[in-house]
Amino acid sequence: MKKKLLLAYGSSIFLLMASMWLAVSMGSVDVPFSAIWDQEGNPRAYSILWNIRMPRAVLAGLVGAALAIAGAAFQGLLRNPLADPYTIGVSSGASVGAISTIFFGISLPVLGPYTLAVFGIIGAFLTLLIVLVFARLVDKSMKMETLILTGVIFSSFLGSCISLLTALSHEELKAVVGWLLGSVAMRGWSYVNILVPFLVIGFFILWLNRRELNVMMYGDERAASLGVDVVRRRYAILVGGSVLTGAAVSVSGTIGFVGLVVPHITRMIWGADHRHLLPLSFLNGASLLIVCDLVSRTIVAPQELPLGVVTAFVGAPVFAYIFFKQRRK
Repeated sequence: MKKKLLLAYGSSIFLLMASMWLAVSMGSVDVPFSAIWDQEGNPRAYSILWNIRMPRAVLAGLVGAALAIAGAAFQGLLRNPLADPYTIGVSSGASVGAISTIFFGISLPVLGPYTLAVFGIIGAFLTLLIVLVFARLVDKSMKMETLILTGVIFSSFLGSCISLLTALSHEELKAVVGWLLGSVAMRGWSYVNILVPFLVIGFFILWLNRRELNVMMYGDERAASLGVDVVRRRYAILVGGSVLTGAAVSVSGTIGFVGLVVPHITRMIWGADHRHLLPLSFLNGASLLIVCDLVSRTIVAPQELPLGVVTAFVGAPVFAYIFFKQRRK
């Protein structure tokens, strides 16, 4: 068992380090390894690495990690292999908050460039609150089926709001569409600083509930019989996953399939124990999105593909294969 865990963490860390190095070294200008510390020897390469490529790669990794952890938690909580950060409408809420900021040209003096991210996070939390209140009114026991259906209802409604704002956009249309397709380009270290606190908070909440997630996978009744406060833990996991999703979506736009595919693959290879599934999903989600971002900016250079398009091209066939293989079994 220890050898398997060492292999799991060792290979995941190696993949993350390799993807990071490829992301910062490859591009229109090759950046040597020495540029990491040698500012005087090659100031141009040093500037490109630390001001452009490194913050972009780090932000892509953090967004991928956040979405993958949230996906792993939602799949375990809802006991549904199709669950991901978009299932209960949190991502749609963050999207509405961010697009509204672009559409109405909102820029608060106190927040400045952080206005978009903050409004996205607020939209995610308001959506989660509404979904939980509505599901509670429908079913006081808060069954999984009720949560999923409530999430589908509000996701559909919020999706129509996004379409309406997009249709009404004129001068803002390019910015709105670009944000909807997802990107981590030209964000800089400031967006990394926005995301990190929420990533730490969300991961900490889910990590505290890792053992409860293992038990709740077998059903609410069995979890309750083992002494788990099901409703309270469910609220905590939903809040933790929503913090991660809202923060990730608010800084990068809509990026699909990461929270769906990464936990699946990690679970298939290394097992379903959330004590290790969560941190391994963190590492593998970061690696996947860093590589996808590298592909998005190099495959049709000098033009750049939207990151959400690349993840869809990669994630959809992989998920289709996993789904087909599991159903055949």
